[in-house]
Amino acid sequence: MSRYKGRKVAINDVYQDDELFENRGVQTIEQFTTPRLKNPTQEELDRIEYRFHYWVTGERFFKLAQKYYKDHRYWYIIARFNNKASEAQVEEGEKIKIPLNLHIAVEVLG
Repeated sequence: MSRYKGRKVAINDVYQDDELFENRGVQTIEQFTTPRLKNPTQEELDRIEYRFHYWVTGERFFKLAQKYYKDHRYWYIIARFNNKASEAQVEEGEKIKIPLNLHIAVEVLG
């Protein structure tokens, strides 16, 4: 259930004179393209069951993903479900939603 599944790969040759290319001894680098995330409808969001979690100082989305999903790479699911771009937008004591069914959440949120 990789978030890179189905993503296009782009060839980056823009910075050929850059130190990055020189250090790697390459002329191009393959990169995943930036995904175009959809805005799910309320009906799609309603398919996702969730539990509440109270935010405490020092928490990070990746730590919550590790705790609830046993995989820190799904931090973005928790962030997107709560309309938060980063932890800086979460206040201590704030009640956030943790999607329970990861498969459905990835399908709906990307």
